Amino acid sequence: MKVRYYNPLKAGDWRGRIRLDTAYVANFNSISSENNSGQYSSGNTMVTIWGQDKHFLKPLGALVGGRVIFPFGNNGQWAVGPQLGWSFIPEVDSKLHVTDFSPLIRYMYGFDSKNNSIITNPNQPAFQRSLQMFPTIGFQLSTNTMLRFWDENGMVYNSAGGGWFVPIDAMVTHRLAKHWVVAVGASKQIVQTYRQYDWSSYAKVSFNF
Repeated sequence: MKVRYYNPLKAGDWRGRIRLDTAYVANFNSISSENNSGQYSSGNTMVTIWGQDKHFLKPLGALVGGRVIFPFGNNGQWAVGPQLGWSFIPEVDSKLHVTDFSPLIRYMYGFDSKNNSIITNPNQPAFQRSLQMFPTIGFQLSTNTMLRFWDENGMVYNSAGGGWFVPIDAMVTHRLAKHWVVAVGASKQIVQTYRQYDWSSYAKVSFNF
């Protein structure tokens, strides 16, 4: 279960957002018991900030920012990385009813803290070195319903050991009311020389205020 919170930011001519993600995770398989309380743990917690100034970046449709992943649920590994995104909104509607094309690229660099080295935590995974790409595109299916590709799960290149992970990710969102939006989606790998997962499904409920 993930909790995600967005808040607007303002500093002079700069406008942006901050996003906080945290999670509660339970891992089960065919031999584990659902009553085993040890299977529950905190998931990754991360903070993402992005935005643009109105004179240079806004005319380009560009958004710059960065992400910090805290070591909770990540076996003691911190990760930081810059990101660059764009948002292109068509001025003329087409038969496909494209709402936006919003590509984003991010590079994450993992490291350990001085109090959690590989010596004190030998189960710590290899440090993250990944290039993440989200070629996000949206389509208007009806007045309150949208179809979005690569919004939640993007492509990853493992720059440390090599290898690509490329999924097809699709999500349908529907606005129930002014403040409420629900979404369901799924992701299936199509290229996996850098292993992530075979398939994933998810659902979201959003409240805007």
